[in-house]
Amino acid sequence: MTAQLIDGNALSKQLRGEVAKRAAALRERGIVPGLAVVLVGENPASQVYVRNKVKACQDSGLHSVLEQYPATLRQADLLARIDALNKDPAIHGILVQLPLPAHIDAQKVIETISPAKDVDGFHVASAGALMVGQPGFWPCTPYGCMKMLEAIGYDLKGKHAVVIGRSNIVGKPMALMLLQKNATVTICHSGTQNLKALTLQADVIVAAVGKRNVLTADMVKPGAVVIDVGMNRIPDGEPGAGKLCGDVDFSAVKEVAGWITPVPGGVGPMTITMLLVNTLEAAERG
Repeated sequence: MTAQLIDGNALSKQLRGEVAKRAAALRERGIVPGLAVVLVGENPASQVYVRNKVKACQDSGLHSVLEQYPATLRQADLLARIDALNKDPAIHGILVQLPLPAHIDAQKVIETISPAKDVDGFHVASAGALMVGQPGFWPCTPYGCMKMLEAIGYDLKGKHAVVIGRSNIVGKPMALMLLQKNATVTICHSGTQNLKALTLQADVIVAAVGKRNVLTADMVKPGAVVIDVGMNRIPDGEPGAGKLCGDVDFSAVKEVAGWITPVPGGVGPMTITMLLVNTLEAAERG
């Protein structure tokens, strides 16, 4: 049995089409959904991510402002700029690209963003809203994973979901979202003993640790759904060196799983799409 692919590119295209329609409806009312993207420093990967986010906004009829600052920017100046964006009625969402230079406290920066404009879903208020099941902004990557499960019509009720990774950005919110859909959730991490024994029980596995081949075929129950959040590069000296790969041994696991997301073309495009959805919802909420 070869797993069916969950195509993130195709689902993204569909969702972005819906965003564009909703954005057009807002524009007819004189509201142009606006996202401010703030980049501090010259991290090459961050520059690529930011360009992709800005382009996605423009392609979907959203207004996007890119603010770039040198790595020497003082924390106080960055906080002051965020405060000004909080007060700007033309800006509905604020995204500060991480990582930030070492002298800037990332958590302090995130907490300065108004929860009403926290389209990344990283603010403590957003995390608290997810925790207690109140309306708020969900972090984009796990939100995208949930949309992928929804797209294949997968009913999580009563299913055992194993999340590998406990980051505030993916692992923890992913577990809470799965719990909201009545899955039984196990969170695994670097301190977990006998990971394989747990993953073999799982109906759904979400791999989100940023470590290549953390999930291999012998760790997957036949027919399980495998969501690969990882983004790694194959090291020099190995076949396919330099190519992108996930946390899952894709070629082997796809022969066991029922559904699987590829890397690239899986969760990646969904992350940016859900950022657009959150920005649009921020504008609709006013």
